[in-house]
This record gives sequence, C-alpha cells and structure tokens, in this order.
Amino acid sequence: MTVLQRAATIAAMSFALAGLIGTSSPGLATEIDRGTVIASPIVTPVTPLAPTFGPARPVVQPIPTAAAPVEAAGTAFDSLDAAVAAQDAAIADDALRCLAGAIYFEAKGEPLSGQLAVADVIINRTKSGRFPEDVCGVVKQHGQFSFVHGGSIPSIDSNRAGYRTAIAVAKVALRAAWENPATDALFFHARQVAPGWGMIKVAAIGNHIFYR
Repeated sequence: MTVLQRAATIAAMSFALAGLIGTSSPGLATEIDRGTVIASPIVTPVTPLAPTFGPARPVVQPIPTAAAPVEAAGTAFDSLDAAVAAQDAAIADDALRCLAGAIYFEAKGEPLSGQLAVADVIINRTKSGRFPEDVCGVVKQHGQFSFVHGGSIPSIDSNRAGYRTAIAVAKVALRAAWENPATDALFFHARQVAPGWGMIKVAAIGNHIFYR
C-alpha cells in the first residue's frame, strides 16, 4: 500500500468514526437544552396600602340642649278662696256629683275650710280600706249620712249659690288643689253632739270636730 493509499484509508476511517459519534451521542448544545429548566418568576403579593384621605378629622359631639321645663302638677293658689273661685260649676261625673251633694247637705253653712274638710273625710275613706273604694259608695253607705234616703241623694237646685260653691269645693278636694285642713280624718260630728268616740281628734273647724 502506497503512502497515498494509506492516507486515503486513514481519512475514510476518520470520517466514518466521526459519523458514528454524531449519531450515537448528543452534542453539547443538545445537552444544555435538555438540562436547562426555565423557572417561572416568583411573584410576591403586595398588600395594598390603605387609601389616605388627608388628616383625621376630630369627632364633633352634639351640644346638649337644655331640657324643656316641666310644668307643675297643678295650679298653685294663694288661698283656699282663690282655689275655689278658680273652679267652674260643671259636673263631669258621678263622683263629683256625690261629693258636692255631701258637702252641700253636711256643711253648706260652714267656712270653705270646713267644707273642704268634710270633702276630704269622704276621700280619705275611699283610700282607707275600711269603707267603699269610690266616692258615691262612701256617701251612700247605709247609716253614715243622715241626708241619704233609700240609698239616694236628694235632688238639689243647681242654681243655688251654696250648691255651686259645693261643686267648686269638691273639685278642689278631688284635685288636691289645697292642703287638707283635717289631715287623715275619717269621721266628724257637729259640736252640739257628744258621741263619746274613742278616737284621735285632729281638727275643729266651724261647727264640726274631726277625728281619725
């Protein structure tokens, strides 16, 4: 084999060897492509900042208003005469009618304080638990008032001045518009009689003496 032939043979063998290597082993570029992992970028969530609307405003408290004045529970009078004079003569219900009738028949000739004391005796009885609980029941109770006949109060002329006064006194008593002149009294009798009651005397007004 000549030198030229030997050179050709070596060249052919080198070419064949190169082809074998190219088909059996990946190239460097291929190795890099297969081994490279492209990671997704990590996104860190950002907490949004609270919106700012400028400096905080002070809380304004409402200014309390003055309370409305409370009206007095009743009209104040300078005297019993004024309290009686301020009442009208209208009769609104049976309680007023019964009380006015008792005042008229028992004390129409008495001073206003004496008439009011008689009215208060009747009202006190309604609250005592020892007598009927309503005014008419007390006035008409058997054996208590001599002017009552058969459980009825005699009719009265409404134009009489004494009766109109009795109505006004009854209103003062029912409305507690004047202080009771015979506190807590439950009984009374005329001065000219002496029943010998073993009770506590609380007042002597006009022609009557009052007890409890």
